[in-house]
Amino acid sequence: MSRPSRRLVIVVRADPVICGHSGEARNLAEAALTRGFDDVRLLTWPIPVLQAAGLPLKPLDRIMPYSEGITVERPEPVGDYRVPDGRYLAGLTGRLVELLAEPVPTTCVSMYLAPHDAVVRDAVDAARAAGYAPDVHTIAKAVGSDVTNVIRSCLRERRFGAAVVLFTRFLANDQVIAVSEYTRQEIIACAEAVDTHCGTRFARQCVRRISVSYPPIDTSAYVDLDPALVDAALKRRGLERDGYVLFLSRVTRAKGVYDLVDAFGQCQARSRLKLVIAGNGPELEHLRAITQHDDRILFLTDVEDDEKPLLMNGCAVYALPTKPEPDFVETFGIALTEKMLAGGGPVITTTTGGVGEAVGGTAVLVEAGNTTHIAAEIDRVVFDMSAEERQLMADRAREHALSFDRVRVFDSLFATSDPAVVLTG
Repeated sequence: MSRPSRRLVIVVRADPVICGHSGEARNLAEAALTRGFDDVRLLTWPIPVLQAAGLPLKPLDRIMPYSEGITVERPEPVGDYRVPDGRYLAGLTGRLVELLAEPVPTTCVSMYLAPHDAVVRDAVDAARAAGYAPDVHTIAKAVGSDVTNVIRSCLRERRFGAAVVLFTRFLANDQVIAVSEYTRQEIIACAEAVDTHCGTRFARQCVRRISVSYPPIDTSAYVDLDPALVDAALKRRGLERDGYVLFLSRVTRAKGVYDLVDAFGQCQARSRLKLVIAGNGPELEHLRAITQHDDRILFLTDVEDDEKPLLMNGCAVYALPTKPEPDFVETFGIALTEKMLAGGGPVITTTTGGVGEAVGGTAVLVEAGNTTHIAAEIDRVVFDMSAEERQLMADRAREHALSFDRVRVFDSLFATSDPAVVLTG
């Protein structure tokens, strides 16, 4: 086989993991095929490792296939049981060194700082030390939860050494980016806290160097939906167009799902609408238990990717009243922009984290955690908003969401990079 001229290798928690990072990786990989890359690979973790980690996973038989030209690799660990954690990282790093050893211009992008930035940095250092002299440019992307989970926990537990390692590795890259302006400001605030305690100078570098690259979305999967397909999907679920409030996201407290259930119990619109909670998550069974006698609430746990935009398009309201929690803050809100692309009823959400950047002033905003406010806005949208107002709002929302199209994001992200890419998440 001839050697590739342009390579994209994405090191990521890929499918079957249900998370924004795997979706971003898929969209960047697909976009790369349209931009002249002739070797696109997802370098990811073995399935048993993902299962053992307790991550939310899709059933293996429901994973949408990648386009021809995208290869998924799951390197086996290096070493035996006496190396309990590092052997999987060694597998990923070793495979990346093998790719860097080939004379193919490469840009390495780490999308999740811990541990994937370490994979890229160690592989690049090893390749150079071995004398391979790789033609490589590195980009590190902070996706949000690596800041709220890793750096914040370091600060909370006063483990400043770990924070210093993370910042040092992050800023050693040629280019550093954040998933939203909110995330960028969070990184800077954390850097200032580390600087104050350790006498380092990370914050100044972060202010000067970090730029924003929003999540890439396959907009074509959400626009120009066939009304007949929408109607058929709703019929299968026993739903009617504009006959339900939709929550479609991970079922966790931080997504505001408990607040939404309480608000739905208060609002007058429940007399004509159902509440559909679509998704899985740690709070699912508890929510089912506490709402088991409410026949106006429907749980859907088997919504596949091709059905998601159809349900979004048919709803009267899409509600995601996300709120800050100690272990999670919404750093963007991909589901919100997907809904805005799909059309249908207005989005009701909050200004938590980076949500304002995702919705761009085109949503109905409520106070996080205020169930009375959520209920009042559901009623206002259902009873007081005219069809013309709803359509104008939907048009503005879609126009804003189109700015996150995966090709646009890809072109912007890699405009100053070399033509072959390694991306980790």
